[in-house]
Amino acid sequence: MAQTLEARDKLAAANPDLARPGAIEVLEIKTTGDAILDRPLAEVGGKGLFTKELDTAILDGRIDIAVHSIKDVETFLPDGVELAACLEREDPRDAFLSLKAPSLVELPAGSVIGSASLRRQAQILARRPDLKVTLLRGNVQTRLGKLADGVVDATLLAYAGLRRLGLADKASAVLEPEEMLPAVGQGAIGITCRADDARAQGWLAAINHTETQIRVTAERALLAALDGSCRTPIGGLAEIAGDRLRLRGLVARADGSEIFEAERTGSIADAAALGDDTGRELRARAGDDIFAP
Repeated sequence: MAQTLEARDKLAAANPDLARPGAIEVLEIKTTGDAILDRPLAEVGGKGLFTKELDTAILDGRIDIAVHSIKDVETFLPDGVELAACLEREDPRDAFLSLKAPSLVELPAGSVIGSASLRRQAQILARRPDLKVTLLRGNVQTRLGKLADGVVDATLLAYAGLRRLGLADKASAVLEPEEMLPAVGQGAIGITCRADDARAQGWLAAINHTETQIRVTAERALLAALDGSCRTPIGGLAEIAGDRLRLRGLVARADGSEIFEAERTGSIADAAALGDDTGRELRARAGDDIFAP
């Protein structure tokens, strides 16, 4: 909802017609991914569980646009739905939260880390096989509550989410990409609409952040080349300096026993090609057996 209100405010600021009282109606839609919290996403249908109800609402005309965390958006969108805009990306890094240690490396052996992310689990276990990773799902406040109650010794959350909720001070440490490569699109807000809705596309073009869109394009092209889902630990981060783009990608086994990494640097004009090439290299090196059906 914090992301939705940010998108609403940007739309109103960019278009006088949308700034009038009542011009933008916010419709809260509960998704299956929000409702099922006792099982890993891979067991109940994948990250599309956070988007399918919104996709349906777009296609049947109940809503004009939908606001998403890019990392929750499926690799391949349904026919008739397009990712029309990205808002300026927040910090894409992961945050480490614990009441028992100031950093991941200082967490005592045998400690329990709560996470629902196979990507985080694999990278944690690759560096700290002496730790235990257990399922922890729910919104930010729920996870902070379980941390405070001692259900887990530590957890990881997207730093962007903490910042948007005014909770950045809850982070014990922020993990650099070299220690924990983020999820594809982490920290970026994406807005979808109907592919044939020129009016909505015009609204969204006015608030699209080009640099973020380029970075997301590269990362999602990597994901597409891997046919990535939440069943395989995958990380990806594109960064831009001038007209150059650097893309890092990662594929791992869930137990952290193997991690494959690849990197490309090139022109921002070639973002999609760089992503595709990086993904193809990772797939060739990792082998098909690492990718869960």
